[in-house]
Amino acid sequence: MERLWDVKPDAQFKQRLGKTAAELEKSRTNDDCPEIWELDNGDVAIVGRDVTERFSDRLPAGLSIGADERLVVIPGEMLRAAKPDIADV
Repeated sequence: MERLWDVKPDAQFKQRLGKTAAELEKSRTNDDCPEIWELDNGDVAIVGRDVTERFSDRLPAGLSIGADERLVVIPGEMLRAAKPDIADV
């Protein structure tokens, strides 16, 4: 079945949203920290800890993770810091 939305593999990274994990004191280095990036097509890329297996036995009703998807977690402070960079559309 064709999906209504899918990743555009030719999208380019446009800009970081919010602050780096190091700026938020959530990482001591830039090599292993979460990130939030806007792509040039308007989609958002998230780098976070893959917790798919650890959370799989307690997903709430209505939440499913596709075979080609992963559940990632980032610090809440990082998402809140990105709020000014996210357009109200």
